[in-house]
Amino acid sequence: MKRIKILFAVCLFFITPSFAQNIKVAVAANLSAVIKALGQDFKQKTGITIEPIVGASGNLTTQVKNGAPFDVFLSADMDFPSTLFKDGFSAKKPVVYARGSLIICSSQDIGFDNWERVLLTNRIKKIAIANPSIAPYGKAANEVLKQKGILDNVQNKIVTGESISQVNTYITTGVAEVGFTTQALVKEPANKFKLYWALIDPKSYAPIEQGMVLLKHGETNADAKKFYDYVLSPAAKAIFKEYGYHVE
Repeated sequence: MKRIKILFAVCLFFITPSFAQNIKVAVAANLSAVIKALGQDFKQKTGITIEPIVGASGNLTTQVKNGAPFDVFLSADMDFPSTLFKDGFSAKKPVVYARGSLIICSSQDIGFDNWERVLLTNRIKKIAIANPSIAPYGKAANEVLKQKGILDNVQNKIVTGESISQVNTYITTGVAEVGFTTQALVKEPANKFKLYWALIDPKSYAPIEQGMVLLKHGETNADAKKFYDYVLSPAAKAIFKEYGYHVE
């Protein structure tokens, strides 16, 4: 009987992992710090671990269309997840989980009271923004520069990052004197960089409504559904607020 019990325990050890389902979460780059906090809180509450795949929202959308086995997608806008829904990669329409804030930021105290004028001076050689075609925060930055009437004047200074994460690297390392990014960069508790920044008037760009969608691949994954529900919970909303996002 003792041998049978041992044999059963050994079999259970090897069989149980096969039933476990990983949660693969495609995450917009502006959430690179936030997703860590969300993942830790979610695991503490449920014991379930998520596997975040971080990148530009447009690139992640392309990966989903090419067969990437993602379960949940947290985009930086509503357009990309809406496209996935229309193309049949999700059974449900995307929902807004947070609204982002755009800031202008620098590792130098360049003076942000009249930042439009500062960008036009010889003092600023490089302005970092995310690729507008695949990164919603880059699209918002372009809108702001157009609204201020200086886009053409600073076009030769713009350094394009593949995602907002790359823009943040340009800013914090001084590769670019200034850049447009998410408020989450300066709200991150673990951020050790001395940064100067100003909030961009939200009226100067279209609202950054960030959408989430449960993808077809995750529909049969009960844990993925739990994480989807968690992102919309008060606990998750509190974390988003800590990082400068607006939630209802």
